[in-house]
Amino acid sequence: MQDKCGIVGAYSNKKTSNISRQIYYSLYSLQHRGQESAGISTHNGEVMSTHRGMGLVCDVFNNGNIEGMDGYVGIGHVRYSTTGKSLIENSQPFVSEFESGKIAIAHNGDIINSMELRKDLECKGYKFKSSTDSEVLCHLMTIEYSKTGDMVQAIQQVSKKLIGSYSLVILVNNDLLVVRDPIGIKPLSMGKMDGMTLVASETVAFDVVGAKYVRDVEPGEILVINDEIKSFKMPTDGNVPRAHCMFEYVYFARPDSILDGRNVYDVRLKIGKTLSQEHGVDADVVMPVPDSAITAAIGYSRESGLPYGEGLIKNRYIGRTFIMPTQEERETSVKLKMNPIKSELQGKRIVLVDDSVVRGTTSKALVDVLREAGAEEIHLRVGCPPIVSPCYYGIAMATKKELIASDKDVEEIRKTLGVDSLGYLSLDSLVKCIGIKRNELCTGCLTCEYPTSLPENIEEYEANRC
Repeated sequence: MQDKCGIVGAYSNKKTSNISRQIYYSLYSLQHRGQESAGISTHNGEVMSTHRGMGLVCDVFNNGNIEGMDGYVGIGHVRYSTTGKSLIENSQPFVSEFESGKIAIAHNGDIINSMELRKDLECKGYKFKSSTDSEVLCHLMTIEYSKTGDMVQAIQQVSKKLIGSYSLVILVNNDLLVVRDPIGIKPLSMGKMDGMTLVASETVAFDVVGAKYVRDVEPGEILVINDEIKSFKMPTDGNVPRAHCMFEYVYFARPDSILDGRNVYDVRLKIGKTLSQEHGVDADVVMPVPDSAITAAIGYSRESGLPYGEGLIKNRYIGRTFIMPTQEERETSVKLKMNPIKSELQGKRIVLVDDSVVRGTTSKALVDVLREAGAEEIHLRVGCPPIVSPCYYGIAMATKKELIASDKDVEEIRKTLGVDSLGYLSLDSLVKCIGIKRNELCTGCLTCEYPTSLPENIEEYEANRC
């Protein structure tokens, strides 16, 4: 599974400042949210500078590419594609000229009805350089801006047309605008340091540059950041529910982040402890699937009294796009990514903790690796309920037919994976561990109950996702 991206915005009250390096380091800390491309746009009060490229942050901004990007305001982006293929044309920030200058947009999320909006714009004669929903947003905003001359009003009008999730940082000449969708699916936080205001997908972006976390950007909030910060609200019909993505807490966010006031590390510790309470087992050792399940495995170990150990070592230098054409090579790729420590596994009864099971193919391959290394028993414990339906809000996990739990019960999944026992965290327990009310969480992939309407052509949309 991959999340769509990470975004950063920064504004310094000191007009002689150069904030490009703060954005660079912040993006570096958000690299886990996207590894396909990276980009930065800055403005120095006179001109906008943009550099984008395919690959990791350190690769895109090597050889002095960060030099010359002077500016006291800017935005940055790391990308994994869910709408729009992995091409340089689809990298962000997406930059466009309009009647009052230049606009640059960086987006985290997925606009579910972007295909319909795009077709409508094309019928009106608008041309597209990319296949991303971010360019759709850019066109819509400049159209509305031409009517009012006010970008906040433009964003408010555009929001009425959007279905889906979006956290945005927008550079309109030398003004920074920040937007979070009305139900708050994707995280977005604000920090401060030495006359500088920063916003980012996760608070770890503040930690790396020495900024202090101030607060979360509220769902449905529009911030205009220049020498002062002004807050506006999106127009909504009645009482709009919140729907924070539960998977940010389970898997995507770094454990040292704070999301909507919750410490992710603490949430994952609780998940592990509760897994032990719900699915205890007589075993010798608790082991995680690294890296995302480490914290939950620690929690399971502490609650159960079983020792914590490492049975798999992850090779962190195998790229996400490491795709093999044959089954034999795919099995080899799993061994390249996860290598067993045979001395820790031989003859042992293992509690293997993972954050989730999606297709089940990786889990099955890992179980085979552990068996070959001599594990006597494998008891798989999963830190969330079975995933039975796709995510349409910016997580590229799988189509419904690819999800192992979409047509199998727990016992059938256990047999397919080849484990001695299988236990999933219950939905009620997951909600308690996160500490947010169930009606304020998005659990669509677990329940098939989504917080927004879905377009009639959702199958076509799903088929076109990358």
